[in-house]
Amino acid sequence: MRFHTAYSCQTTGFAGGSWYDHTGAAAEFVCLPPDPDLTTKYTSSYALIYGAEYDTSDFAPRAEDGNDLPCSVCRSTVGLSVLMIPGKASCYDGWTLQYHGDLVAGNHADKAATQYICLDEHYETLTAGQDNHDGKLFYPVKAMCGSLACPPYHNNRYLTCAVCTK
Repeated sequence: MRFHTAYSCQTTGFAGGSWYDHTGAAAEFVCLPPDPDLTTKYTSSYALIYGAEYDTSDFAPRAEDGNDLPCSVCRSTVGLSVLMIPGKASCYDGWTLQYHGDLVAGNHADKAATQYICLDEHYETLTAGQDNHDGKLFYPVKAMCGSLACPPYHNNRYLTCAVCTK
């Protein structure tokens, strides 16, 4: 039996995610674009995002301990594709913007793992939801230089996001 590949992939940007040892780390990796749109509208609490790197020489000779990882974005060539782009406030050519806003995740010092999500710029709140009982918590995400390339990213700058379809 022969399988037909129904995906189109492009290697671009930087693999990113939470710091490996933070107890409140976001659970998944994300693909950060090479041309981010950053924001300065937040001033206090925050989540963090870092670049990803190989942490062993087991990948040699193609990658050594400490080498940073690029990332690939793939889309289905059959049916509708939905893509959340962390670090962008707009879609790339050929994609349709559904909404944009700010990248959010749980705080890096909290114990529960979270994920990076795109909080719509026109977010809403629940009518009876004004009491502070904690639960699943959201914070805007700051870029952290080191294994994340700066530039184009900037240390301690917050990331935007866009949700796009094609």
